[in-house]
Amino acid sequence: MPAFLTAFDVVIAVVRQAVFVIAAVALVVFGIDWLVRTRRINPFNPIARFYRRAFHPMMLPVERRIVRAGGMPTSAPWWTLVGVVVGGILLIVLLGFVRSVFASALIATTAGSAGIYYLLISWTFGILQAAVLVRVISSWLRLPEWKWWLRWSVVLSEPILRPLRRVIPPFGMMDVTPIVAWFALRIIEGLLLRGL
Repeated sequence: MPAFLTAFDVVIAVVRQAVFVIAAVALVVFGIDWLVRTRRINPFNPIARFYRRAFHPMMLPVERRIVRAGGMPTSAPWWTLVGVVVGGILLIVLLGFVRSVFASALIATTAGSAGIYYLLISWTFGILQAAVLVRVISSWLRLPEWKWWLRWSVVLSEPILRPLRRVIPPFGMMDVTPIVAWFALRIIEGLLLRGL
């Protein structure tokens, strides 16, 4: 295994440990903040005053978003904790994905033209499947498609989904064309790679 991949594995292991420690500290901090907000700890207690002064300004953006969505401001610490944990998991998954991309590129270059063909096909279909998945998740979260960080998924997936929408009717309020597109991409990728 090349030294680069070994070093990348070490970085991933360190990031995993750091995410775990940050999540544990966040659990304690946000749990105490929740106790202060719900008045389970006396609001005039020195601990409560410290938490209001130190952590409440960090939670104001989350609290505003929760209140606008119709939620209770006391749930801001828990939503912040969820954001920290999900963000850490996404970071670990992203690092693992980058590591696998480098490893597969290294293997493909040693396998010659067949390896490079395999790599290009799998990367192309992987990006298209990711675009369909991002479209589905953004529609569940009701995120606007015109945002710059979602626009790429619309550009890549719409040429695939539009023809399918003409053929496949929605089932009630559910659009099943992303599911069909996902499986169609998997089947086409398998057919293209079968000869290797």
